[in-house]
Amino acid sequence: MHQLFRLVLGQKNLSRAGDLFSLDDSEIEDSLTEALEQIKIISSSSDYQTNSNDQAVVEICVTRITTAIRETESIERHAKALVGLWDSCLEHNLRPSGKDEDTPHAKIASDIMSCILQNYNRPPVMALAIPIAVKFLHRGNKELCRNMSNYLSLVAITKADLLADHTEVIVKSILQGNAMLLRVLPAVYEKQPQAINRRLTELLALMSRLEQPEQYHLLRLLHVAAKTKQPEMVQKCIPFLIGHLQDSTHTDVILSILTEIAGYAPEALNSSLPVLKEMAERRPYLIGQMARIYGAVGHVDEERARSCLPFLVSQLANMEHSFHHILLLEIKSITDAFSSILGPQSRDIFRMSNSFTAIAKLLTQQLETAKARSGRKKASAEIEFPEKLREAKLTIAGNEDHEKLQVKIQAFEDKINAESNTPGSIRRYSLGHVCKEERKDIRFSRSKSLALHTVLTKGMNSDDGEVVESGDTPASISLSDLDPLSQGNDKWSFKADADGSQLGNSSVSHSSSIHIESENLPELVKENYREETPEATTSPVEYQDKLYLHLKENLSKVKAYAVEIGKKIPVPDQCTIEDSVRSCVAKLFFTCSLKGHYCLYSKSSFILISQEPQPWIQIMFLFQQSLFPEPLSIQSRSVQLLRALWEKTQAEGAHSFETAMMESTFPQQKALDQVQLHLEEVRFFDVFGFSEAAGAWQCFMCNNPEKASVVNQDGQPLIEGKLKEKQVRWKFIKRWKTRYFTLAGNQLLFQKGKS
Repeated sequence: MHQLFRLVLGQKNLSRAGDLFSLDDSEIEDSLTEALEQIKIISSSSDYQTNSNDQAVVEICVTRITTAIRETESIERHAKALVGLWDSCLEHNLRPSGKDEDTPHAKIASDIMSCILQNYNRPPVMALAIPIAVKFLHRGNKELCRNMSNYLSLVAITKADLLADHTEVIVKSILQGNAMLLRVLPAVYEKQPQAINRRLTELLALMSRLEQPEQYHLLRLLHVAAKTKQPEMVQKCIPFLIGHLQDSTHTDVILSILTEIAGYAPEALNSSLPVLKEMAERRPYLIGQMARIYGAVGHVDEERARSCLPFLVSQLANMEHSFHHILLLEIKSITDAFSSILGPQSRDIFRMSNSFTAIAKLLTQQLETAKARSGRKKASAEIEFPEKLREAKLTIAGNEDHEKLQVKIQAFEDKINAESNTPGSIRRYSLGHVCKEERKDIRFSRSKSLALHTVLTKGMNSDDGEVVESGDTPASISLSDLDPLSQGNDKWSFKADADGSQLGNSSVSHSSSIHIESENLPELVKENYREETPEATTSPVEYQDKLYLHLKENLSKVKAYAVEIGKKIPVPDQCTIEDSVRSCVAKLFFTCSLKGHYCLYSKSSFILISQEPQPWIQIMFLFQQSLFPEPLSIQSRSVQLLRALWEKTQAEGAHSFETAMMESTFPQQKALDQVQLHLEEVRFFDVFGFSEAAGAWQCFMCNNPEKASVVNQDGQPLIEGKLKEKQVRWKFIKRWKTRYFTLAGNQLLFQKGKS
């Protein structure tokens, strides 16, 4: 042992203890293990807790030793002696004697804990330390227990196996109030499931007393447990999950767990279907996960299939286009499994895939009449339904494009059959997978497409004579000639354009254009709408358009809000969504509405790159609505384009455009504050201002035309002024030099000497 360590520890010489820090780390490295053993002897003496001199010497030495170990990275060499001293602290009182006052041994334990457990990525050290570390969880020192829990959470990330043997101790500590350790349980569950299952009911009872991050870790535990397919776990957790389904914070996680359970124990969810149905009706954006659960339960037996189908069919008629594919897959999967429900007519029903409303209507009629027809002969049961189907087909027959339409119907049917014959994959489609599948080879629109409706009923053909579907938003569109005041309806001129999509308004001075950039959207979409009359536009009321109804109820509020917010935040003339490294960004273009003689932005635009595109899209949506005397519908061209922008920025599992606009009609104040702050940071308000007289945003020169004559002489700009320049860089010397600058044309001149 080093001579100075021998002097300080042997004689307990406090006056020389500080000299240990003057020694180099490498000089004392060989002495650290012996010094730790000597400290263990001193701290274990009977009078240590009352001897302040000994306590001070030990604290200084422990600090010097742990510092040297960190600097020399020799923890593995001295781990045994360090853990031995740490273990000896457990033999003494660790409870605080007063407010925020640790006992002498608690101070030693705290210093050693941080030194050892900071090396959580070194398995040999953790193998020695973990058995001792978990003992500190039940020694009555809350601060020590809290810090220990943080370190154990880090160990669970890198080496969960070491904690598995101590699962019961960890669970006991959680039940005693140490909820921070909940993040450890998902990592150790696979190693010790029984130890956790035995106390699972008690753990779930903590939910209401936990903070939101801790609640999330408890649900993560259930998700891991659900994947193990243990019946006892399912029985305990389903009532708990259904009870907390109303909490919007955790709805997505809970539905993921229920979907996992539905994959192997669907009968356990049968009694919960009414609650799930109510939730789906209140929150339509959850229908994708609900459909998979209903589809799984519907496969149990024919009775449950008949009870699940009405819900899926009703949603097929009401939901937005992105969910149609999922719903149809689940319905077809159930009816294929129990062919007696629809009989031989099922093939004809799914051939009507160009109209989901028609499919839903026919399926509903068939399900309602199934019981009434059960006692009749099979021959008579096969007559009624095909006649209705033939009537539906007659409305399409006679059109010159009917032959091509049938080819696409058949192609879609083959695709559905191929997907439904794939074992084990029917209820595993993610929303992203569905979107990719729709874009592959079959581009047939399965929604209530206005283009298809026009082709079939009005006989309006495209330039190349082909019926090309509009299921996906085209990568480039050009829109113009919007005049809501003069036309009285949403009349648009719509044509394909390779450069971008522009949305203009000819009735007001402000014009808005939107550019959508996308790499992989189909080149197939080339529809040309030459002319659209009020008769060709589907009434939103007829389809019970939820967005239309919502805007109709709040039209006056929306218009008033748009006028008010338009004075604080400008509406961009052009918006482009671009992919960045991390996420999508909005490239916004602002121009002056007046464009006077000295306008700063008469031929160029002020460009702003925003990392938060969605508040801007919502502001543009409200502005568009303020231009129209009637509520916008989801079929409106401006709404379709804004929706396409939104979907480009939409995160997985986030609200759709319609849902977001209905649930939060106006942007949150926090989002508006961020938008205004960003505009200030890029100095937007230095060059633009809202003109009350013009009722629009104008550049500085157009708002202040009188200043143009001051800074212009003979057609050349002229600005004069003085600037002070500090001559010496040191702050305490206040010596300044004044220079007089003249900006004339493209020359910047300065001179000295003027006082």
